[in-house]
Amino acid sequence: MSPNTPFAPRGTKEEIEEGTAFSPKFDSDGLITAVTTDAKTGDLLMVAWMNAEALARTVETGEAWYWSRSRGELWHKGDTSGQIQTVIELRTDCDQDTVWLKVDVAGDGGCCHVGYRSCFYRRVPKGEPGKLEATGAAKLPGRDH
Repeated sequence: MSPNTPFAPRGTKEEIEEGTAFSPKFDSDGLITAVTTDAKTGDLLMVAWMNAEALARTVETGEAWYWSRSRGELWHKGDTSGQIQTVIELRTDCDQDTVWLKVDVAGDGGCCHVGYRSCFYRRVPKGEPGKLEATGAAKLPGRDH
């Protein structure tokens, strides 16, 4: 275990890429990217950040915890919205600098603070780098934020 974290220390390239020790690589701000998808549909719900404490709590509790960069605090997803994310599976990529959470979402099934099911409710049209357009996703009932 690494000092101050429950995770394994970073090993050799081969150990990190092929081994069985979970040794996440946090960036210079102490964060790791977390990609979250719906476990049943595979829909991309959100991309967020975790620090070591958020990742450890996620593993320990089976519910998603994140680090809010804007608020500078630990964030248990769903504490105020009821959209608790129960982790069905947690994966890491080959160099262990990103985690992927497959979750079941409680409450209204959404995750976006703007009121959509997914944070990815707009697209950039090909050839139009300064423009966004709606994907046709509807806001969740009662979420007119």
